[in-house]
Amino acid sequence: MPKKHSEMPETGCELQSEILPPNVLIEVLEGEENLRIDSLLSARLEGVSRSRINAAIRRGLVTVDGNRVKPSERFGIGVNISVQVPAPPPAGPVPEDIPLEVLYEDEVIVVINKPAGMVVHPAKGHWAGTLTAALAFHFHRLSSTGGTHRPGIVHRLDRDTSGAIIIAKTDQAHSALTHQFQDRTVEKEYLAIVSPPPGRDRDQIESSIGVHPWQREKMSIRDDHQSSRAASTFYEVRQRMGRFAVVAVFPKTGRTHQIRVHLASIGSPVVADKNYSGRGWILLSELTGNTQDDERVLERQALHAIRLKLRHPGNGQWLEFHAPVPADMQKTMQLMEQHCPK
Repeated sequence: MPKKHSEMPETGCELQSEILPPNVLIEVLEGEENLRIDSLLSARLEGVSRSRINAAIRRGLVTVDGNRVKPSERFGIGVNISVQVPAPPPAGPVPEDIPLEVLYEDEVIVVINKPAGMVVHPAKGHWAGTLTAALAFHFHRLSSTGGTHRPGIVHRLDRDTSGAIIIAKTDQAHSALTHQFQDRTVEKEYLAIVSPPPGRDRDQIESSIGVHPWQREKMSIRDDHQSSRAASTFYEVRQRMGRFAVVAVFPKTGRTHQIRVHLASIGSPVVADKNYSGRGWILLSELTGNTQDDERVLERQALHAIRLKLRHPGNGQWLEFHAPVPADMQKTMQLMEQHCPK
């Protein structure tokens, strides 16, 4: 039975609420009346970047006479600007007491069953609640190869993809694992629910993937762009149920959104994938045929990293890890078996 890391280690610390500094009053001086307020403040506040000033403005921490301001506004001589500039974010993740399901752990690696909805490492709009924050709390040592914001992270899973992810505790283990991923010797298996079912029972998809031409949050099939990279995915249909299918997917490469883009490219996108299937949920009515069943049975992309096989970075022995299928996908598949024609 996978163990849970939920106890507080000796090196753990509680995430505290942000404490803002006191208000600072900046008086507009002669010659500054034509300056944008963000430019004026970044020039007057030593060591505070313009981006931090703009962040403070967006949060309403910069005011004139108690009123919020815009970065482009200008004020006359003698006007007092009230400013609170929070401290910059820490160099590394702030440890957070988030329970983790550990599939395997030894002195140099740990394998986690990542839940859906958890971002792997901090990024714009996702500074808290990340896997790295949980790792920093529960483990005394993590590799530094990935940088200060990604300690221990060798590879990643999308936020709403659940399943097995391996973490390096030492730089030596990190390097050895990275080489395995680069050499494509790591076996990765995913479980996906797609709709409609693929036309073939199994196939190899070989299509380059690059950034989407106009939607920043998406990737797309592109052969003629500087961002394009070769991508290879093998899939096999495990079960057909009406207009749905359960598919095992074996990506050979590891491009961003690879499985989601490749399955969508053959007309069988992962269900409840808001970026590639058009909607981020499945209604019970879609499975039962009863229009009164408006319950959302799945509210994230139906994609789970179910198996990971690789060589131990220390002794070279093959290791294979299996992540149990999460409850939301289990429930969805059970309902499909009950209500959808075979």
